[in-house]
Amino acid sequence: MAVRPILRWPDPRLSQPCAPAVPGPALEELASDMLATMYHAQGRGLAAPQVGEMVRLFVMDTVWKDGPAEPQVFVNPEILWMSGERVEGPEGCLSIAGPRLTVARAPEIRLRWTSLFGAEQEALLLGFAAICAQHEIDHLDGIVILDRAAPAARDAALREMQP
Repeated sequence: MAVRPILRWPDPRLSQPCAPAVPGPALEELASDMLATMYHAQGRGLAAPQVGEMVRLFVMDTVWKDGPAEPQVFVNPEILWMSGERVEGPEGCLSIAGPRLTVARAPEIRLRWTSLFGAEQEALLLGFAAICAQHEIDHLDGIVILDRAAPAARDAALREMQP
């Protein structure tokens, strides 16, 4: 396991959609490195493009700061369903230094993905896990929280980020 550098916005790779990931030893190593990187950076989720790998893979552990670690790896995730309800809340991002932005997300989603070993998985994610997964899938689609924020909040964040 190696801690990798995290790309910072406005790196153009953070705005590009990712290609499907192919399970195998290289992907297993990437996932292991991403978990080490996420924990090292004190994050709860990390998508492959944030470490410069343009494949549809993200890792997540929404509970480790409050109890035992529960690392999860999602290969080629796909949201099958999301609730019509939206909740607004502050989101930070390991690739965007500084500001937390208010983003509206579905509090419930049904997610399908492949395990590192090629097994199809499906689960209903609720609350913070659903929100975190949506944030990471946005990264796989080339979307960052700046793209989801209200225009005035985005402009304020960009001003705050300027040297």
